[in-house]
Amino acid sequence: MVIKLKNLLISILIPLVVGGLSSFIVRGSFSLFSQVNKPPLSPPSILFPIVWTILYILMGIASYIVYENSKNKKNNGLTFYAIQLIFNFVWPILFFNYNLYLVSFIWLFILWILILITTIKFYNVNKIAGYLMIPYLVWVFFAGYLNLGIYLLN
Repeated sequence: MVIKLKNLLISILIPLVVGGLSSFIVRGSFSLFSQVNKPPLSPPSILFPIVWTILYILMGIASYIVYENSKNKKNNGLTFYAIQLIFNFVWPILFFNYNLYLVSFIWLFILWILILITTIKFYNVNKIAGYLMIPYLVWVFFAGYLNLGIYLLN
C-alpha cells in the first residue's frame, strides 16, 4: 500500500481537532474538577491530554487505513467512526461543563458501544486498523469506571 500523506494527515487531524475543540470548550471547568472526589486508580491530570493525543492519532491512522482499503464504502465502519467522534466530542462538555455525571456515564457507555462496533467494522476491513482502535476502547472503558466512581462519590 502506498501511503497517501495528505489523506493520512487529514485522517489524523480530524480526531485531533475534535478532541482539541472539545478540550477548548471545557477548559474553564478543569479547575472545578480538581475539587471532586475521585475513585481509586484515578491517574494524575497531566496524563489525560497525553493519552488522548495518542489515542486520537491511533484512531486517525486506523480511519486512514480503512478509508484507503475499503472496497465496500457502505459497510466499512467510517459512519460509526464519525458518530462515535461526535459522542466523544460531547462527553467532556456533559461531564466537565454541566457536571452531569450520571448522564455522562450513560453517554460514555453508548460511546463505548459505538467504539466497539467501529473497531469490529475496522477489523473486518483491515486487522491492523481494528487493533489500532483497541487502546481507545480500553481507555474509554477505564474512563467509564472513573466517571461512575465520580458519580457515586459526589
